[in-house]
Amino acid sequence: MAAREYLLEVKALDATLVSIEKVLDLPKLHADAASLEAEASAPDLWDDPEKAQVVTSKLSRVQATLNRVTTIRRRLEDVPVLLELAQDEGDEKALADTGHELDDVAKAIRDLEVQTLLSGEYDERDALVTIRSEAGGVEAADWAEMLMRMYLRYCERHSYKVDVLETSYAEEAGIKSTTFRVSAPYAYGTLSVEQGTHRLVRISPFDSQSRRHTSFAGVEVVPVVEQSDHLEVDEKEIRVDVYRSSGPGGQGVNTTDSAVRITHIPSGIVVSCQNERSQIQNKATAMAVLASKLLERRRQEERARIDALKGDNSGSWGNQMRSYVLAPYQMVKDLRTDYEVGNPAGVLDGDLDGFIEAGIRWRMSRERGE
Repeated sequence: MAAREYLLEVKALDATLVSIEKVLDLPKLHADAASLEAEASAPDLWDDPEKAQVVTSKLSRVQATLNRVTTIRRRLEDVPVLLELAQDEGDEKALADTGHELDDVAKAIRDLEVQTLLSGEYDERDALVTIRSEAGGVEAADWAEMLMRMYLRYCERHSYKVDVLETSYAEEAGIKSTTFRVSAPYAYGTLSVEQGTHRLVRISPFDSQSRRHTSFAGVEVVPVVEQSDHLEVDEKEIRVDVYRSSGPGGQGVNTTDSAVRITHIPSGIVVSCQNERSQIQNKATAMAVLASKLLERRRQEERARIDALKGDNSGSWGNQMRSYVLAPYQMVKDLRTDYEVGNPAGVLDGDLDGFIEAGIRWRMSRERGE
């Protein structure tokens, strides 16, 4: 224990935190919070519900960032005090606890540093995540459900609010697709690096001969549309179908045709919602999901035009991006960043921080042309 230079670690972390505070521009964040609080307290705020939603959402994000920085700063400043008390009393357990606290603060600062890299136009927004089974039949459907659980566990670990909007179950096992909304500051920027095809190699539990199978599932992540996006969906360009919600194995979970499927005819985009009891509510939610997907398509088209002008023919990095190998050896490897771990069980239980951090840094280096 005595060999560890606690105060030198605190000094280094303080320097990192100071640089993060400068990048975040705390005076501006405080000014933004005050301005948004004034708007949120206006008596006529909810006369325009959409505008009110934008204001309260922005205020929540700014306050969350300020609270996060303040909490980390306070914890870091408490470490030398805890250290002094432990050393004065010669308490080895208290000293060990101080070391654990310092490790936790270091991780919190590293996570905050990664957030400062999320400076894209939509990065601070909520995210809509869609998972679809791809090649592999029942294996792929089971794999898609495993990925759904992985992301839900990740969100649970980070206390992110999740609303599952629609899940289409496969006949034998697993799911055909699911869409859920993740509500948290920088949810889109954080999860956007998870977009692409995820490949699983394992001994199949569905194969009587216990052979090794490879299956694929796709992950799509788009930012949630806000009022300021000025994106209108023409009712003449959509087809709305209603159907009965279903659960695992095709079991009906609703006795009325309240689930809604919307097809955007020009683009071919199809979205569904079945989590609400009312058909009207499901349609409204499905329309919001459709708008988000159309916004992302517009953004990708704009990016493709810019890349074409720049002569960027590297193509999308979003296709096959990560391999999960459960047999004959244990490994999860990101094919873009080369980040890998030998603990697939932990990753599938939501331990994605290392992959997401590596993905964000990789994306940033690409955008800078490094």
